[in-house]
Amino acid sequence: MPFSSLAEPIQRALLSEGYTQPTPIQEQAIPILLNHKDLLGCAQTGTGKTAAFALPIIQSLCEHPADPNRSRQTKALILCPTRELAAQLGASFNSYARYTPIRTGVIFGGVPQNAQETILRKGVDVLIATPGRLLDLIGQGYIYFGNLDWFVLDEADLMLDMGFIPDIKRIITHLPADRQSVFLSATMPPEAVKLANRILRNPEKVDVTEQTASADSINQLLYQVNKQDKSALLVSLLRKSKADNALVFTNTKSNADRISRSLNQAGIRAESIHGNKPQYARIKALGDFKNGRTRVLVATDIAARGIDVSELSLVVNFDLPNVPQMYIHRIGRTGRAGAGGKAVSFCDPSERHFLKDIQALLAQDIPIVAEHPYNGIRKKTKSTPKTTSPAAPAAQVASAVPAARLKLTLRINIAAPAEQIG
Repeated sequence: MPFSSLAEPIQRALLSEGYTQPTPIQEQAIPILLNHKDLLGCAQTGTGKTAAFALPIIQSLCEHPADPNRSRQTKALILCPTRELAAQLGASFNSYARYTPIRTGVIFGGVPQNAQETILRKGVDVLIATPGRLLDLIGQGYIYFGNLDWFVLDEADLMLDMGFIPDIKRIITHLPADRQSVFLSATMPPEAVKLANRILRNPEKVDVTEQTASADSINQLLYQVNKQDKSALLVSLLRKSKADNALVFTNTKSNADRISRSLNQAGIRAESIHGNKPQYARIKALGDFKNGRTRVLVATDIAARGIDVSELSLVVNFDLPNVPQMYIHRIGRTGRAGAGGKAVSFCDPSERHFLKDIQALLAQDIPIVAEHPYNGIRKKTKSTPKTTSPAAPAAQVASAVPAARLKLTLRINIAAPAEQIG
């Protein structure tokens, strides 16, 4: 078992965290990394991938401790896309290394850099960073990677979506060629594969997506609903639900704010989190949610990376994601490392093609809740046209003619060739 091959202080920390059995990605990745191989890993959130690379790094640093008579030099760089994820990774490293002398630093944008400058002057063994602030501090001469042994690129697919590829390529030029590298992504589009080939050398591959994509431990339900009724349905579900907390996903920042306002107006304590919010507001919203002061957190996908709540009762897909793999990411928030959970999704008519892709990925249909007050599936009944009796007044006959012409006109427009529509 991989944990037994780790140093005693690390094993002690894992016991205090309640880790007894490794997850599939930990079981496969830890031996590879301890054997000094590069790793290409494909795994979604909730699989335990942070520990899969953090534990071997901490083990390596324990085996080659820093000279106490010299200033600390950064030995490991973990690059991630969002502030929330950086903070979460920092907390994980601190937990796993709590009984070791290893020092971790976290830097990201959106906050003054004075405190981060102080951390860097004192020296850190492990540096966790977002690309923009890292490049700023490199340019200002605060960071030197000449003695770096480890480089980890986490959530690579999200890095691509956020347009960080140029920044990553610039950062790589500051890293020594002789290093051990880890590339982790939930999905592997062609652009991610190209980037991995640039970073890794003869990597070993670990793919646990097939083992986790079915999300068997999560109770999934689907509500078909008209778009304009989604907010009312969400309020209704939350009022009836016994869930202590809920993470609601939406596709836009403006929608996150609007949903949060509507929930608060209905007496349900909610906050939103997205990229346009200042960092202090994002930290507060996340802290309130984790501490139970806020029952509902409404988030976009980008801001949600790094949200790690051990006992999340409910995930709601207010909007279906347009990338099916993102559905797995979302519902995995309530099924951390194999734990059970509940996920409900709203689907309006415009999202049915997204639903089809998601169910193809799952290789199963999501059970539909047919009976609810805002059911969007309403069978259209054909109205029986009113006939004009022979004895009807001429005015009634005349009034029926414009309506008939209108119906004919609409039929013609709908049947027009595609290039003539819109």
